Amino acid sequence: MDDPARRRPLTGGPVRVEPRETAALIPAGLDATVVLLRHGESAWVAEGRFQGQGDSPLSEEGIAQAALAARRIADPLTVPSLPIPSGAPLEIRHSPLSRTTATAIAVADALRARRADGAEPALLPDPGFIEIGQGLWEGRHTTEIEERWGDVLAGWRHDPLATWAPEGESLPEVDERVRRSLGATLSALAGDRPGSSTRGSQVLGYGAGEGTEPWSLIVGHDGVFRVTLLALLDLPLTRFWSFPFALCGITVVEIRAGRARLRAHNLTDHLGPLESARRRALEAERSRSGAF
Repeated sequence: MDDPARRRPLTGGPVRVEPRETAALIPAGLDATVVLLRHGESAWVAEGRFQGQGDSPLSEEGIAQAALAARRIADPLTVPSLPIPSGAPLEIRHSPLSRTTATAIAVADALRARRADGAEPALLPDPGFIEIGQGLWEGRHTTEIEERWGDVLAGWRHDPLATWAPEGESLPEVDERVRRSLGATLSALAGDRPGSSTRGSQVLGYGAGEGTEPWSLIVGHDGVFRVTLLALLDLPLTRFWSFPFALCGITVVEIRAGRARLRAHNLTDHLGPLESARRRALEAERSRSGAF
């Protein structure tokens, strides 16, 4: 069985597609922070459907998740504090899909509410951070995909450089557009500021205290963020499955003297109130039913 759009074999020695050589991504000497925020739950996530670039809006749960994540980012000093600089982000870049746009707007509104002047950072829709195209799988239930494309799905989960969704995007294709958008993000952060050197301490706890370097927020998706983080950390695409991104999880990448380091990954403690509410509702239901 072949994928007509790609003409690649799905059995018996798959053809691996390697990423192309790329220039240095991070400007030399850059001191900055990049925060990655995945969108809240969408209607298709709640229904167990593959999304890709299908434009599924936030569910009611997703709207609540986005509000909590927005409040967390707008008030980073709440214990446990978020390792992001003081002040507003330079910009909020986001995938143009509705679920990411709504999440980005929630953060912008929360940031504006905390500023005396009511100013909010620029909201910049960026197609480079749209989710990985899933082709014929988009909008379909997981069970249907497992039944119709079980071997392809297994190949995607095992080796995503060799196999991907029929009529979907390959990882090197995604990596190329992500790097273009990251380049624009990092160039904006660099501006005309002079670069730093590695003479200062690179060990946490021995720095100069509260960070004041510029930072930007990117609101995106699980799949595209896996590629984004690998690009920032200069790791190969073979590590694609290594860094998952939860719904409305917060990831912080610090850049010091042009070198990226993962400061926090997939933080979801701010979603605790939703877990508590679900637990209380379940306990109330059990009490009414007499279940133990």
